[in-house]
Amino acid sequence: MAVFNITHSNHSTFILMGIPGLEAAHIWISIPFFIFYIISLFGNFTVLFVVYKEQTLHNPMYLLLCMLALTDIATPTFVVPNALFIFWFNLKGITMGGCLSQMFFLHTVSLMHSTILVTMAFDRYVAICNPLRYTIIVNNRRIAKLGFVGLIRAVLFILPLPLLLSRQPFCANRIIPHTQCEHTAVVTMSCGDIRVNRIYGLVLFFVVNMSDLTLIALSYGLIIRTVLRIPSKRAHQKSLNTCTAHICVMLTYYTPSLFSNLTNRFGQGIAPHIHIILADLYLLIPPMLNPIIYGVRSKELCEKVGKYICRK
Repeated sequence: MAVFNITHSNHSTFILMGIPGLEAAHIWISIPFFIFYIISLFGNFTVLFVVYKEQTLHNPMYLLLCMLALTDIATPTFVVPNALFIFWFNLKGITMGGCLSQMFFLHTVSLMHSTILVTMAFDRYVAICNPLRYTIIVNNRRIAKLGFVGLIRAVLFILPLPLLLSRQPFCANRIIPHTQCEHTAVVTMSCGDIRVNRIYGLVLFFVVNMSDLTLIALSYGLIIRTVLRIPSKRAHQKSLNTCTAHICVMLTYYTPSLFSNLTNRFGQGIAPHIHIILADLYLLIPPMLNPIIYGVRSKELCEKVGKYICRK
């Protein structure tokens, strides 16, 4: 996994400690990790399979759902297997290249996830606020282009993080108190000047994440304004029901994400193992819940999944 060109001082191995202070409970902690991961894989692969097989689901909304499922498969896969090796077999070593690669792919997929949520909000905005032009404005080709642009955006924004770190000298103590090579955890291992790294990390958090949240809030603000102007209460309910699943998915992603980032940067009084558990749950819970939320809230998807389960 050594993707980056690393300086001569960075060829040694880092040690991922897992969850310091809870080493005796690592085996027990691994059980929910493993269960959540399996449920996440099963749920998201089921969504991909059903949408692929059902021609009636080949529309922009379900294309976005498939893109979300792919990120929900990738996100825990970059973290959970490595964490389970630490918990089960005490295999804590990771090369510098492997660590930077994990950081790059993990943060890239996370930013791509956020981009998909913004696109979903735009999709619902057009569907409710401009329904007569929905098929003209939103189509599968346009959604695919937006997804590609989102991927390029994620790569360009995240790539400087490992590149800047690859130029840093690292101390003799290369022990990372974490289950993953998260940027904020790795950057503290450097003995050099990390001001640029910290500033860029803050820029990513406040500019990119907050801009995505602002766009989502703006979209749903316009949706609510449009819905309130509809005289029929039944139409109110129908319009809001189409947004419920999206809102739930966004809450499950952004709430733990913001809480984890803020406590990591500004919650120095919080115990380290709390930071680590929050960061891991942020990567585990949304991918597990998203297919369940859509399965419950989307009648059409629920019926198609039920058809395949009954057939089996």
